Amino acid sequence: MTEENGTTTLTLDGEIDILTVERVRVALGEAVEARPRRIVVDMSGVSFIDSTGLGALISGFQRARDSGIGFSLSHPSTQVRQVLVLSGLLEVVPVTP
Repeated sequence: MTEENGTTTLTLDGEIDILTVERVRVALGEAVEARPRRIVVDMSGVSFIDSTGLGALISGFQRARDSGIGFSLSHPSTQVRQVLVLSGLLEVVPVTP
Protein backbone atom coordinates (compact mmCIF):
# COMPACT_ATOMS: atom_id res chain seq x y z
CA MET A 1 0.00 0.00 0.00
CA THR A 2 1.39 3.39 -0.96
CA GLU A 3 0.15 6.88 -0.29
CA GLU A 4 0.73 9.98 -2.38
CA ASN A 5 -1.11 13.32 -2.60
CA GLY A 6 -4.16 12.08 -0.72
CA THR A 7 -4.45 8.90 -2.79
CA THR A 8 -3.81 5.48 -1.31
CA THR A 9 -2.92 2.82 -3.85
CA LEU A 10 -3.47 -0.77 -2.84
CA THR A 11 -1.63 -3.16 -5.16
CA LEU A 12 -3.07 -6.66 -5.39
CA ASP A 13 -1.48 -9.66 -7.08
CA GLY A 14 -1.98 -13.34 -7.70
CA GLU A 15 -5.31 -15.01 -7.09
CA ILE A 16 -8.02 -13.43 -4.97
CA ASP A 17 -10.09 -16.31 -3.71
CA ILE A 18 -11.31 -17.94 -0.52
CA LEU A 19 -7.71 -18.62 0.54
CA THR A 20 -6.44 -15.04 0.16
CA VAL A 21 -9.53 -12.84 0.51
CA GLU A 22 -9.03 -12.08 4.21
CA ARG A 23 -5.76 -10.26 3.45
CA VAL A 24 -7.60 -8.18 0.85
CA ARG A 25 -10.39 -7.34 3.31
CA VAL A 26 -7.89 -6.29 5.97
CA ALA A 27 -5.87 -4.17 3.52
CA LEU A 28 -9.01 -2.43 2.23
CA GLY A 29 -10.17 -1.80 5.79
CA GLU A 30 -6.82 -0.27 6.71
CA ALA A 31 -6.92 1.90 3.59
CA VAL A 32 -10.38 3.23 4.51
CA GLU A 33 -9.38 3.82 8.14
CA ALA A 34 -6.43 5.97 6.95
CA ARG A 35 -9.05 8.39 5.50
CA PRO A 36 -7.36 9.35 2.22
CA ARG A 37 -9.27 11.38 -0.36
CA ARG A 38 -9.15 8.47 -2.76
CA ILE A 39 -8.36 4.75 -2.84
CA VAL A 40 -7.11 3.11 -6.03
CA VAL A 41 -6.96 -0.68 -6.16
CA ASP A 42 -4.27 -1.65 -8.67
CA MET A 43 -5.29 -5.01 -10.09
CA SER A 44 -2.59 -5.33 -12.76
CA GLY A 45 -1.06 -8.33 -10.99
CA VAL A 46 -4.32 -10.17 -10.30
CA SER A 47 -4.61 -13.35 -12.36
CA PHE A 48 -7.94 -14.61 -10.95
CA ILE A 49 -10.79 -13.36 -8.79
CA ASP A 50 -13.74 -15.35 -7.45
CA SER A 51 -16.99 -14.35 -5.77
CA THR A 52 -15.33 -13.91 -2.36
CA GLY A 53 -12.85 -11.49 -3.93
CA LEU A 54 -15.69 -9.59 -5.60
CA GLY A 55 -17.43 -9.42 -2.24
CA ALA A 56 -14.32 -7.92 -0.65
CA LEU A 57 -14.07 -5.27 -3.36
CA ILE A 58 -17.76 -4.41 -3.01
CA SER A 59 -17.42 -4.14 0.76
CA GLY A 60 -14.34 -1.93 0.40
CA PHE A 61 -16.15 0.27 -2.10
CA GLN A 62 -19.17 0.63 0.18
CA ARG A 63 -17.04 1.48 3.21
CA ALA A 64 -15.10 4.06 1.22
CA ARG A 65 -18.28 5.59 -0.22
CA ASP A 66 -19.89 5.77 3.22
CA SER A 67 -16.78 7.60 4.47
CA GLY A 68 -16.77 10.06 1.56
CA ILE A 69 -13.65 8.52 0.01
CA GLY A 70 -13.31 8.07 -3.75
CA PHE A 71 -12.73 4.46 -4.84
CA SER A 72 -11.62 3.02 -8.16
CA LEU A 73 -10.01 -0.03 -9.70
CA SER A 74 -7.11 0.15 -12.12
CA HIS A 75 -5.47 -2.04 -14.73
CA PRO A 76 -7.40 -5.31 -14.44
CA SER A 77 -6.33 -7.99 -16.91
CA THR A 78 -8.74 -8.95 -19.67
CA GLN A 79 -9.83 -12.06 -17.74
CA VAL A 80 -10.37 -10.19 -14.48
CA ARG A 81 -12.15 -7.34 -16.27
CA GLN A 82 -14.56 -9.87 -17.78
CA VAL A 83 -15.45 -11.17 -14.30
CA LEU A 84 -15.90 -7.58 -13.07
CA VAL A 85 -18.22 -6.82 -16.00
CA LEU A 86 -20.26 -10.00 -15.56
CA SER A 87 -20.66 -9.31 -11.84
CA GLY A 88 -22.00 -5.82 -12.50
CA LEU A 89 -19.32 -4.26 -10.31
CA LEU A 90 -18.13 -1.97 -13.08
CA GLU A 91 -21.57 -0.38 -13.18
CA VAL A 92 -20.87 1.26 -9.80
CA VAL A 93 -17.08 1.27 -9.40
CA PRO A 94 -14.98 3.28 -11.85
CA VAL A 95 -12.10 1.47 -13.54
CA THR A 96 -9.14 2.78 -15.46
CA PRO A 97 -7.64 0.70 -18.28
